Amino acid sequence: MEKDRVFTLPKINLLLIAVGFAIIVLGFVLMTGEPSGVEFNPDIFSTRRITVAPIVALLGFAFVVFAIIYKPKTGKA
Repeated sequence: MEKDRVFTLPKINLLLIAVGFAIIVLGFVLMTGEPSGVEFNPDIFSTRRITVAPIVALLGFAFVVFAIIYKPKTGKA
């Protein structure tokens, strides 16, 4: 009988999901900045906040989907 498994996914998948989650968090951190407050702050339209950060977050979500469906190769042929 196979050893009772606590998780459905293998360790490598869980590690890849954690990496994807870290990429998503990085994307959201890149979106943050100084609040605009009462006066207009042109920094809210920076390339980092408008373009780079959403792309990084989207890549993180795509990586998590890949990590969930990834099937590790077994030693058996």
